Amino acid sequence: MNSASRDIFLQVARSLFYDVVGSLMFAVGIYNFAAPADFAPGGVTGIAIILNYYTVLPIGLLSFIINIPLILIALRFLGKRYLFRTFVTVIINTLFLDIISPLFPVYHGNPLLASLFAGILSGIGLVLIYQNKSCTGGSDLVVMTMRKVKPHMSVGQITMLVDGIIVIAGGFVFHEIDAVLYGIVYSITQVLIIDKLMFGFVSGKIALIITEKNEEVMQAIGTELGRGSTLLMGKGGYSKEPRPVILCACSRSQIPVMRRIVRRIDLDALMMVLSYDEVYGEGFLPIEGG
Repeated sequence: MNSASRDIFLQVARSLFYDVVGSLMFAVGIYNFAAPADFAPGGVTGIAIILNYYTVLPIGLLSFIINIPLILIALRFLGKRYLFRTFVTVIINTLFLDIISPLFPVYHGNPLLASLFAGILSGIGLVLIYQNKSCTGGSDLVVMTMRKVKPHMSVGQITMLVDGIIVIAGGFVFHEIDAVLYGIVYSITQVLIIDKLMFGFVSGKIALIITEKNEEVMQAIGTELGRGSTLLMGKGGYSKEPRPVILCACSRSQIPVMRRIVRRIDLDALMMVLSYDEVYGEGFLPIEGG
């Protein structure tokens, strides 16, 4: 096997691994925790659970059937390569929902705990799938397609609209307001897990500092925090005078120390703190190809 063939094999194996493990986590969260608790999570899976309540068709097969037209509609907007990978993920996810998940014990305990663990497990599964540059179809395709058609709407707005309708519909189907509340708990838990795993462990802060003593501040940041900084050239909007601006990316825990450094050196300085999700380069995440 030559180098190119080996790279292709490793890429396919890695992609399959992420799909399999991610689909397993997602399927267990839905089949073994959410479905027995009689509430509808958001997305196509929620619709499938509602339809499963009225029919004998399994949740995975229903999700697959619903996803087919969504994939065909999204093909025009999202491209063949991405949707092919998504289609593969949908097939794997269907198999795990209907064949593998029933092999595990089903939780019939406290519905609140069921909604929490369903959100945690499905959230972890989706992170693995998203990291593989794929998705489970469903509302993800709806959200991304609507973003192409309605670019003025945010992803959060579209997701809340789509998932909110399905979660509320679940309350009417199961004839309990609790079903809506459990659906909301599931959705919030899932979003928090996804955000934390995808961004939370690598996120941090960016400090922008305007001071007359920029050299002293940058030297102190380098000495006391071990962080590099960049001097940007700004311009006062009113005075039109040059205003050097120090930019420094750091961890959350380093911000209080940086604040003390700035206060010690220049009480008249202006310090702004912003959040970042990811930073690539020396001292941060490695820059790698997709």
